Amino acid sequence: MSKPIIYFLCTGNSCRSQMAEGFGKKYLGDKYDVYSAGIEAHGLNPNAVKAMKEVEIDITDQTSDIIDPEILNKADLVVTLCGDAADKCPTTPKHVKRDHWGFDDPAKAEGTEEEKWAFFQRVRGEIEERIQKFAKEGK
Repeated sequence: MSKPIIYFLCTGNSCRSQMAEGFGKKYLGDKYDVYSAGIEAHGLNPNAVKAMKEVEIDITDQTSDIIDPEILNKADLVVTLCGDAADKCPTTPKHVKRDHWGFDDPAKAEGTEEEKWAFFQRVRGEIEERIQKFAKEGK
């Protein structure tokens, strides 16, 4: 029997949704099939890969994809991670639960390289915390 599907969506499927997919597979992979996609496909951000590697999660085999209507329609839960995805995500069927967990976009961080990296680490930590909460509470 197949597992329920969680589909994480953001604008470019390069940072937030990629990190969410990585954490989703770690914390939810025994109960859910976890996917991610974007309104557009911007490619996997190297800093997202680096940030996840820092917490010993390898996302190098994940790909940056646009939303797949088949996965979207089969999903049990669609989670948008940015306002753009929440606004532009195609309509989902009634059986698909939809939720929004908003996170700042680390790709748009400004400042020194250290400040930009700290921004990535902060958002990575927030995403991990949110997924751990979902794993414990189911919401």
